[in-house]
Amino acid sequence: MKTYIALLQGINVGGHGKLPMTALKSLCEHLGLSNVRTYIQSGNVVFQSDHDKKSLCGMLEQGLQNKMQKHVPVIIRTVEEMESMLVSNPFPKANPSQVGVMFFAEAVDRNLYKDLVITGREEVKISGREIFIHFPEGMGRSKLKLPLERQGTVRNINTISKLVEIGKENF
Repeated sequence: MKTYIALLQGINVGGHGKLPMTALKSLCEHLGLSNVRTYIQSGNVVFQSDHDKKSLCGMLEQGLQNKMQKHVPVIIRTVEEMESMLVSNPFPKANPSQVGVMFFAEAVDRNLYKDLVITGREEVKISGREIFIHFPEGMGRSKLKLPLERQGTVRNINTISKLVEIGKENF
């Protein structure tokens, strides 16, 4: 079995998409995932499965659709992929709570840079299926708008570190 981390988009953010983590854990176990653990209230799940990432995304999205009566996008990475992301963080000296990683299912088009206008002090780096963003004044104060055709889901470096730790210690 392989250890995976699932990141759900739009769960328990701003009072929308409410889903208790106990319900999410139960849903994952009902879908046959093993050793399921959730972390904080924003839709982070660490688990084991023999299924591939594409199948797991489909299973989780369908299960969430049935439970919540709306589509909830799911991004899945292996623990090793997440750990590699921590190592390749382009802002290693920044406060980890001020570095967000926006996750996507597909690679991000590098042409994003040509339409990107940064009015604050943020820094943006594209790396495959992720966009690293340094928010020196905090995510909540940022006015940064990325010119994206599709939405991703963001986690800060502290959260990613904890998910990797859970994935490595629990299995």
